[in-house]
Amino acid sequence: MTILADARRVIENGPVCEACLGRCFADRSFGLTNRERGSALRVAVALEDDDPYEEPGAECWVCEGESRRFDAWAQTVADALEGWSFDTYQVGTRTPPLVEENEVLLRESAGLPEDAGELFKSEFNREVGKRVGRLTDTEVDFERPDVLALLNVDPEREEISEHAVEVQVNSAFVYGRYRKLERDIPQTEWPCRECGGSGKQLASDGGEEPCEYCGGSGYLYDESVEELTTPPVREAMDGEEALFHGAGREDVDALMLDTGRPFVIEVKQPRVRSVDTDALEAEINEFADGKAEVTDLALATHEMVERVKELDASKTYRMDVAFDDDVTEPALEEALAELDGTTVEQDTPSRVDHRRASKTRTRTVYDISGDLEGPRRAELRIHGEGGLYVKELVSGDEGRTTPSLAGLLGVGAEVTALDVLAVEGEDEPFADPEYLREAI
Repeated sequence: MTILADARRVIENGPVCEACLGRCFADRSFGLTNRERGSALRVAVALEDDDPYEEPGAECWVCEGESRRFDAWAQTVADALEGWSFDTYQVGTRTPPLVEENEVLLRESAGLPEDAGELFKSEFNREVGKRVGRLTDTEVDFERPDVLALLNVDPEREEISEHAVEVQVNSAFVYGRYRKLERDIPQTEWPCRECGGSGKQLASDGGEEPCEYCGGSGYLYDESVEELTTPPVREAMDGEEALFHGAGREDVDALMLDTGRPFVIEVKQPRVRSVDTDALEAEINEFADGKAEVTDLALATHEMVERVKELDASKTYRMDVAFDDDVTEPALEEALAELDGTTVEQDTPSRVDHRRASKTRTRTVYDISGDLEGPRRAELRIHGEGGLYVKELVSGDEGRTTPSLAGLLGVGAEVTALDVLAVEGEDEPFADPEYLREAI
Protein backbone atom coordinates (compact mmCIF):
# COMPACT_ATOMS: atom_id res chain seq x y z
CA MET A 1 0.00 0.00 0.00
CA THR A 2 1.51 3.34 -1.04
CA ILE A 3 1.58 6.48 1.07
CA LEU A 4 -0.60 8.22 -1.52
CA ALA A 5 -3.28 5.55 -1.22
CA ASP A 6 -3.24 5.94 2.55
CA ALA A 7 -3.36 9.72 2.21
CA ARG A 8 -6.33 9.46 -0.16
CA ARG A 9 -8.33 7.53 2.42
CA VAL A 10 -7.51 10.12 5.09
CA ILE A 11 -8.60 12.94 2.77
CA GLU A 12 -11.85 11.10 2.02
CA ASN A 13 -12.59 11.26 5.76
CA GLY A 14 -12.53 15.06 5.47
CA PRO A 15 -12.70 17.81 6.03
CA VAL A 16 -9.18 17.27 7.42
CA CYS A 17 -6.70 20.14 7.67
CA GLU A 18 -3.18 19.93 6.25
CA ALA A 19 -1.61 19.53 9.71
CA CYS A 20 -3.85 16.62 10.74
CA LEU A 21 -3.33 14.97 7.34
CA GLY A 22 0.43 15.34 7.50
CA ARG A 23 0.57 14.19 11.11
CA CYS A 24 -0.70 10.73 10.10
CA PHE A 25 2.49 10.24 8.05
CA ALA A 26 5.09 11.98 10.23
CA ASP A 27 6.93 8.67 10.68
CA ARG A 28 7.04 8.01 6.93
CA SER A 29 8.50 11.26 5.59
CA PHE A 30 10.94 13.70 7.11
CA GLY A 31 12.23 17.25 6.81
CA LEU A 32 8.81 18.94 6.65
CA THR A 33 6.32 20.31 9.11
CA ASN A 34 3.09 18.35 9.30
CA ARG A 35 1.30 21.21 7.55
CA GLU A 36 3.84 21.17 4.70
CA ARG A 37 3.67 17.37 4.55
CA GLY A 38 -0.12 17.40 4.45
CA SER A 39 -0.20 20.03 1.71
CA ALA A 40 2.30 18.07 -0.40
CA LEU A 41 0.30 14.86 0.00
CA ARG A 42 -2.96 16.58 -0.92
CA VAL A 43 -1.36 18.02 -4.07
CA ALA A 44 0.14 14.64 -5.01
CA VAL A 45 -3.18 12.83 -4.55
CA ALA A 46 -4.95 15.46 -6.67
CA LEU A 47 -2.37 15.11 -9.45
CA GLU A 48 -2.60 11.30 -9.40
CA ASP A 49 -6.39 11.44 -9.57
CA ASP A 50 -6.26 14.23 -12.19
CA ASP A 51 -8.42 16.37 -9.90
CA PRO A 52 -7.97 20.04 -9.12
CA TYR A 53 -6.19 20.75 -5.84
CA GLU A 54 -8.55 22.10 -3.20
CA GLU A 55 -7.99 22.87 0.46
CA PRO A 56 -10.79 21.69 2.75
CA GLY A 57 -13.44 24.39 2.90
CA ALA A 58 -14.91 23.47 6.26
CA GLU A 59 -13.16 23.42 9.62
CA CYS A 60 -11.12 20.29 10.36
CA TRP A 61 -13.22 17.79 12.34
CA VAL A 62 -10.13 16.22 13.93
CA CYS A 63 -8.44 19.19 15.66
CA GLU A 64 -11.45 21.50 15.32
CA GLY A 65 -9.27 24.28 14.00
CA GLU A 66 -6.65 24.27 16.78
CA SER A 67 -3.81 23.45 14.38
CA ARG A 68 -4.29 26.88 12.84
CA ARG A 69 -3.74 28.66 16.17
CA PHE A 70 -0.08 27.88 16.93
CA ASP A 71 0.89 31.53 16.59
CA ALA A 72 -1.90 32.71 18.86
CA TRP A 73 -1.05 30.15 21.52
CA ALA A 74 2.64 31.08 21.39
CA GLN A 75 1.86 34.76 21.85
CA THR A 76 -0.40 33.92 24.78
CA VAL A 77 2.41 31.91 26.40
CA ALA A 78 4.88 34.75 25.88
CA ASP A 79 2.41 37.17 27.49
CA ALA A 80 1.88 34.79 30.43
CA LEU A 81 5.65 34.59 30.98
CA GLU A 82 6.08 38.35 30.98
CA GLY A 83 7.79 39.44 34.20
CA TRP A 84 9.53 36.12 34.80
CA SER A 85 13.27 35.83 34.22
CA PHE A 86 14.19 32.59 32.41
CA ASP A 87 16.70 31.20 29.95
CA THR A 88 15.07 27.85 29.25
CA TYR A 89 11.45 26.76 28.82
CA GLN A 90 9.22 23.86 27.89
CA VAL A 91 5.67 23.71 26.57
CA GLY A 92 3.17 21.02 27.51
CA THR A 93 -0.36 20.45 26.24
CA ARG A 94 -3.53 19.06 27.74
CA THR A 95 -5.27 17.59 24.71
CA PRO A 96 -9.07 17.80 24.73
CA PRO A 97 -10.58 14.28 25.03
CA LEU A 98 -12.66 14.89 21.89
CA VAL A 99 -9.54 15.60 19.80
CA GLU A 100 -7.88 12.42 21.15
CA GLU A 101 -10.97 10.42 20.15
CA ASN A 102 -11.04 12.06 16.72
CA GLU A 103 -7.43 11.09 16.09
CA VAL A 104 -8.21 7.45 16.85
CA LEU A 105 -11.30 7.53 14.63
CA LEU A 106 -9.38 9.09 11.73
CA ARG A 107 -6.73 6.38 11.74
CA GLU A 108 -9.27 3.60 12.14
CA SER A 109 -11.43 4.84 9.30
CA ALA A 110 -8.39 5.24 7.03
CA GLY A 111 -7.09 1.78 7.89
CA LEU A 112 -3.94 3.12 9.53
CA PRO A 113 -2.28 1.72 12.64
CA GLU A 114 -3.40 3.41 15.85
CA ASP A 115 0.13 4.68 16.48
CA ALA A 116 0.75 5.87 12.93
CA GLY A 117 2.50 9.20 12.55
CA GLU A 118 2.47 11.70 15.40
CA LEU A 119 -0.06 12.67 18.03
CA PHE A 120 -1.74 16.07 18.14
CA LYS A 121 -0.16 16.69 21.56
CA SER A 122 3.40 16.19 20.31
CA GLU A 123 2.92 18.51 17.36
CA PHE A 124 1.26 21.15 19.51
CA ASN A 125 4.11 21.10 22.02
CA ARG A 126 6.72 21.42 19.29
CA GLU A 127 5.04 24.00 17.05
CA VAL A 128 3.93 26.29 19.86
CA GLY A 129 7.22 25.68 21.67
CA LYS A 130 9.51 26.78 18.85
CA ARG A 131 7.43 29.92 18.36
CA VAL A 132 7.71 30.69 22.08
CA GLY A 133 11.48 30.37 21.78
CA ARG A 134 11.56 32.92 18.96
CA LEU A 135 9.27 35.33 20.82
CA THR A 136 11.22 35.16 24.10
CA ASP A 137 14.73 34.55 22.74
CA THR A 138 15.20 31.55 25.03
CA GLU A 139 16.09 27.87 24.60
CA VAL A 140 13.91 24.81 25.03
CA ASP A 141 14.95 22.35 27.76
CA PHE A 142 13.19 18.99 28.01
CA GLU A 143 14.93 17.95 31.23
CA ARG A 144 14.51 20.75 33.79
CA PRO A 145 13.53 24.09 32.23
CA ASP A 146 13.37 27.34 34.16
CA VAL A 147 9.68 27.62 33.27
CA LEU A 148 7.00 25.25 32.01
CA ALA A 149 3.92 26.54 30.17
CA LEU A 150 1.01 24.08 30.22
CA LEU A 151 -1.63 24.74 27.55
CA ASN A 152 -5.25 23.91 28.34
CA VAL A 153 -6.51 23.55 24.77
CA ASP A 154 -10.24 24.01 24.31
CA PRO A 155 -11.56 24.30 20.72
CA GLU A 156 -14.79 25.85 22.02
CA ARG A 157 -12.80 28.84 23.32
CA GLU A 158 -12.91 31.48 20.60
CA GLU A 159 -10.33 33.75 22.19
CA ILE A 160 -7.24 32.40 23.94
CA SER A 161 -6.65 34.15 27.26
CA GLU A 162 -3.72 33.88 29.66
CA HIS A 163 -6.03 31.85 31.92
CA ALA A 164 -5.65 29.03 29.40
CA VAL A 165 -1.91 28.84 30.18
CA GLU A 166 -0.62 27.46 33.47
CA VAL A 167 2.88 28.69 34.24
CA GLN A 168 5.13 26.59 36.44
CA VAL A 169 8.30 28.36 37.53
CA ASN A 170 11.04 26.01 38.70
CA SER A 171 13.39 26.93 41.51
CA ALA A 172 16.69 28.78 41.14
CA PHE A 173 19.76 27.69 43.10
CA VAL A 174 22.83 29.30 44.63
CA TYR A 175 25.80 27.25 45.87
CA GLY A 176 28.35 28.33 48.45
CA ARG A 177 30.23 27.36 51.58
CA TYR A 178 29.35 28.77 54.97
CA ARG A 179 31.27 29.41 58.14
CA LYS A 180 29.44 29.53 61.47
CA LEU A 181 31.32 31.91 63.72
CA GLU A 182 29.25 31.72 66.92
CA ARG A 183 28.20 28.71 68.98
CA ASP A 184 24.64 27.68 69.80
CA ILE A 185 23.37 28.41 66.31
CA PRO A 186 21.79 25.44 64.47
CA GLN A 187 22.11 25.04 60.74
CA THR A 188 18.36 25.27 60.08
CA GLU A 189 15.34 26.51 61.98
CA TRP A 190 14.68 24.27 64.99
CA PRO A 191 10.99 24.25 66.00
CA CYS A 192 10.25 23.73 69.68
CA ARG A 193 9.47 20.06 70.31
CA GLU A 194 7.17 20.90 73.21
CA CYS A 195 4.74 23.17 71.33
CA GLY A 196 5.47 21.92 67.83
CA GLY A 197 6.53 25.38 66.71
CA SER A 198 3.27 27.09 67.63
CA GLY A 199 4.78 29.02 70.54
CA LYS A 200 1.71 28.21 72.64
CA GLN A 201 0.67 25.71 75.27
CA LEU A 202 -2.53 24.83 77.05
CA ALA A 203 -3.23 27.03 80.08
CA SER A 204 -4.80 25.85 83.33
CA ASP A 205 -8.05 27.62 82.48
CA GLY A 206 -8.36 25.72 79.21
CA GLY A 207 -7.10 28.58 77.05
CA GLU A 208 -3.66 29.14 75.54
CA GLU A 209 -0.54 30.78 76.91
CA PRO A 210 3.05 31.22 75.66
CA CYS A 211 5.08 28.00 75.64
CA GLU A 212 7.35 27.93 78.70
CA TYR A 213 9.96 25.81 76.92
CA CYS A 214 10.66 28.22 74.03
CA GLY A 215 9.34 31.43 75.57
CA GLY A 216 6.60 31.68 72.99
CA SER A 217 8.91 31.97 69.97
CA GLY A 218 8.10 28.51 68.63
CA TYR A 219 11.83 27.80 68.18
CA LEU A 220 14.52 26.36 70.43
CA TYR A 221 17.11 28.80 69.08
CA ASP A 222 16.62 32.42 68.12
CA GLU A 223 18.77 32.20 64.98
CA SER A 224 20.09 29.64 62.52
CA VAL A 225 22.51 29.61 59.59
CA GLU A 226 19.43 29.30 57.40
CA GLU A 227 17.90 32.48 58.83
CA LEU A 228 21.21 34.32 58.56
CA THR A 229 21.77 33.48 54.88
CA THR A 230 18.53 32.87 52.99
CA PRO A 231 16.69 36.24 53.26
CA PRO A 232 19.16 38.20 51.05
CA VAL A 233 19.06 35.43 48.43
CA ARG A 234 15.26 35.29 48.39
CA GLU A 235 15.09 39.07 48.09
CA ALA A 236 17.72 39.27 45.33
CA MET A 237 15.86 36.67 43.28
CA ASP A 238 12.45 38.06 44.21
CA GLY A 239 11.24 34.59 45.16
CA GLU A 240 8.34 33.31 47.23
CA GLU A 241 10.44 31.15 49.57
CA ALA A 242 14.05 30.14 50.16
CA LEU A 243 15.13 26.70 51.40
CA PHE A 244 18.54 25.80 52.83
CA HIS A 245 20.26 22.51 51.89
CA GLY A 246 23.51 21.68 53.68
CA ALA A 247 26.14 18.98 53.19
CA GLY A 248 25.45 17.39 56.57
CA ARG A 249 25.45 19.54 59.66
CA GLU A 250 27.60 20.31 62.66
CA ASP A 251 26.48 20.23 66.29
CA VAL A 252 24.70 23.33 67.55
CA ASP A 253 27.56 24.11 69.94
CA ALA A 254 30.26 23.67 67.27
CA LEU A 255 31.81 26.35 65.11
CA MET A 256 32.23 25.81 61.35
CA LEU A 257 35.50 27.46 60.32
CA ASP A 258 38.27 27.53 57.70
CA THR A 259 37.03 26.17 54.34
CA GLY A 260 33.42 26.02 55.53
CA ARG A 261 30.59 23.61 54.73
CA PRO A 262 28.98 23.30 51.26
CA PHE A 263 25.36 24.41 50.97
CA VAL A 264 22.74 25.25 48.36
CA ILE A 265 19.97 27.79 48.80
CA GLU A 266 16.88 26.99 46.71
CA VAL A 267 14.62 29.91 45.80
CA LYS A 268 11.07 29.00 44.81
CA GLN A 269 9.13 31.02 42.24
CA PRO A 270 12.06 33.35 41.44
CA ARG A 271 11.35 36.32 39.20
CA VAL A 272 15.08 37.00 38.86
CA ARG A 273 17.65 34.30 38.09
CA SER A 274 20.78 36.11 36.96
CA VAL A 275 22.26 37.80 40.01
CA ASP A 276 25.70 39.19 40.77
CA THR A 277 26.96 36.48 43.12
CA ASP A 278 29.88 38.59 44.35
CA ALA A 279 27.51 41.37 45.40
CA LEU A 280 25.07 38.84 46.85
CA GLU A 281 27.87 37.22 48.87
CA ALA A 282 28.70 40.61 50.37
CA GLU A 283 25.02 41.25 51.16
CA ILE A 284 24.67 37.90 52.94
CA ASN A 285 27.78 38.50 55.03
CA GLU A 286 26.59 41.96 56.01
CA PHE A 287 23.16 40.56 56.91
CA ALA A 288 24.70 37.75 59.02
CA ASP A 289 26.48 40.42 61.10
CA GLY A 290 29.55 38.37 62.00
CA LYS A 291 27.61 35.33 63.22
CA ALA A 292 28.11 33.50 59.92
CA GLU A 293 29.65 34.17 56.54
CA VAL A 294 29.62 32.60 53.11
CA THR A 295 32.26 32.14 50.42
CA ASP A 296 32.54 30.76 46.85
CA LEU A 297 28.96 31.83 46.02
CA ALA A 298 27.89 30.72 42.53
CA LEU A 299 24.72 30.10 40.59
CA ALA A 300 23.92 26.39 40.54
CA THR A 301 21.46 23.84 39.20
CA HIS A 302 18.99 21.43 40.79
CA GLU A 303 21.55 18.64 40.46
CA MET A 304 23.82 20.48 42.89
CA VAL A 305 21.23 20.04 45.66
CA GLU A 306 21.51 16.27 45.44
CA ARG A 307 25.30 16.42 45.19
CA VAL A 308 25.50 18.54 48.33
CA LYS A 309 22.97 16.51 50.33
CA GLU A 310 24.54 13.20 49.33
CA LEU A 311 28.15 14.38 49.59
CA ASP A 312 30.37 11.63 50.95
CA ALA A 313 32.64 13.96 52.91
CA SER A 314 35.50 13.62 55.32
CA LYS A 315 35.75 16.24 58.07
CA THR A 316 38.55 17.89 60.01
CA TYR A 317 37.95 19.03 63.61
CA ARG A 318 39.74 21.00 66.29
CA MET A 319 38.58 20.40 69.86
CA ASP A 320 39.29 21.24 73.46
CA VAL A 321 39.22 18.22 75.77
CA ALA A 322 38.92 18.07 79.56
CA PHE A 323 40.09 15.00 81.53
CA ASP A 324 38.72 13.79 84.87
CA ASP A 325 42.25 13.10 86.14
CA ASP A 326 45.82 14.06 85.31
CA VAL A 327 47.21 12.83 81.98
CA THR A 328 50.89 12.79 81.00
CA GLU A 329 52.28 13.75 77.62
CA PRO A 330 53.65 10.23 76.92
CA ALA A 331 50.29 8.66 77.80
CA LEU A 332 48.44 11.04 75.48
CA GLU A 333 50.89 10.44 72.65
CA GLU A 334 50.55 6.67 73.03
CA ALA A 335 46.75 6.81 73.02
CA LEU A 336 46.65 9.09 69.98
CA ALA A 337 49.10 6.83 68.13
CA GLU A 338 46.74 3.92 68.84
CA LEU A 339 43.80 5.84 67.37
CA ASP A 340 45.67 7.25 64.37
CA GLY A 341 44.52 5.42 61.22
CA THR A 342 42.34 2.97 63.11
CA THR A 343 38.75 1.95 62.44
CA VAL A 344 36.36 2.34 65.36
CA GLU A 345 32.98 0.79 66.06
CA GLN A 346 30.30 3.22 67.17
CA ASP A 347 26.79 2.53 68.41
CA THR A 348 24.33 5.38 67.96
CA PRO A 349 25.41 7.97 70.55
CA SER A 350 23.28 8.36 73.66
CA ARG A 351 22.85 12.08 72.90
CA VAL A 352 20.98 11.36 69.64
CA ASP A 353 19.49 7.89 70.11
CA HIS A 354 16.10 9.44 70.95
CA ARG A 355 15.77 10.66 67.35
CA ARG A 356 17.87 8.15 65.37
CA ALA A 357 17.62 4.41 64.89
CA SER A 358 20.10 2.43 66.97
CA LYS A 359 22.80 0.72 64.93
CA THR A 360 26.50 0.01 65.00
CA ARG A 361 28.72 1.67 62.41
CA THR A 362 32.42 1.52 61.62
CA ARG A 363 34.32 4.70 60.76
CA THR A 364 38.00 5.40 60.11
CA VAL A 365 40.14 7.94 61.93
CA TYR A 366 42.36 9.18 59.10
CA ASP A 367 44.61 11.30 61.27
CA ILE A 368 44.65 12.48 64.89
CA SER A 369 47.13 14.61 66.81
CA GLY A 370 47.10 16.71 69.95
CA ASP A 371 48.94 18.54 72.67
CA LEU A 372 48.49 18.77 76.43
CA GLU A 373 47.75 22.27 77.62
CA GLY A 374 47.79 21.22 81.25
CA PRO A 375 47.50 17.98 83.25
CA ARG A 376 43.76 17.86 82.59
CA ARG A 377 43.40 19.79 79.32
CA ALA A 378 44.36 19.06 75.73
CA GLU A 379 43.76 20.37 72.24
CA LEU A 380 43.15 17.75 69.54
CA ARG A 381 42.93 17.84 65.76
CA ILE A 382 41.09 15.01 64.01
CA HIS A 383 40.55 14.19 60.34
CA GLY A 384 37.95 11.46 60.06
CA GLU A 385 35.63 9.64 57.71
CA GLY A 386 32.21 11.17 57.20
CA GLY A 387 29.81 10.10 59.94
CA LEU A 388 32.51 9.67 62.58
CA TYR A 389 31.16 10.80 65.96
CA VAL A 390 34.22 12.64 67.23
CA LYS A 391 32.83 13.59 70.64
CA GLU A 392 32.22 9.92 71.33
CA LEU A 393 35.65 9.04 69.93
CA VAL A 394 37.00 11.09 72.84
CA SER A 395 34.57 10.13 75.61
CA GLY A 396 33.82 6.52 74.65
CA ASP A 397 30.12 7.24 75.35
CA GLU A 398 29.99 4.61 78.13
CA GLY A 399 31.42 1.91 75.89
CA ARG A 400 29.32 2.71 72.80
CA THR A 401 32.50 3.70 70.89
CA THR A 402 35.55 1.42 70.88
CA PRO A 403 38.38 2.16 70.93
CA SER A 404 38.18 5.66 72.41
CA LEU A 405 40.61 8.17 73.86
CA ALA A 406 39.05 7.86 77.32
CA GLY A 407 39.20 4.07 77.15
CA LEU A 408 42.85 4.01 76.09
CA LEU A 409 43.85 6.51 78.78
CA GLY A 410 41.71 4.96 81.47
CA VAL A 411 40.57 8.48 82.33
CA GLY A 412 37.22 10.17 81.71
CA ALA A 413 37.40 12.64 78.81
CA GLU A 414 34.92 15.18 77.46
CA VAL A 415 34.93 17.60 74.53
CA THR A 416 34.35 21.09 75.90
CA ALA A 417 34.63 23.01 72.62
CA LEU A 418 34.43 21.76 69.03
CA ASP A 419 35.28 23.50 65.75
CA VAL A 420 34.76 21.99 62.30
CA LEU A 421 37.61 23.12 60.06
CA ALA A 422 36.93 21.39 56.74
CA VAL A 423 34.22 19.40 54.95
CA GLU A 424 35.65 17.85 51.80
CA GLY A 425 34.41 15.24 49.34
CA GLU A 426 36.03 11.83 49.66
CA ASP A 427 36.17 11.28 45.89
CA GLU A 428 36.07 14.76 44.35
CA PRO A 429 37.69 18.16 45.01
CA PHE A 430 34.45 19.67 46.25
CA ALA A 431 36.21 22.55 47.94
CA ASP A 432 37.88 23.68 44.71
CA PRO A 433 35.97 26.67 43.24
CA GLU A 434 37.36 25.97 39.74
CA TYR A 435 36.11 22.38 39.91
CA LEU A 436 32.73 23.67 41.03
CA ARG A 437 32.44 26.10 38.13
CA GLU A 438 33.14 23.28 35.70
CA ALA A 439 30.64 21.00 37.43
CA ILE A 440 27.90 23.63 37.33
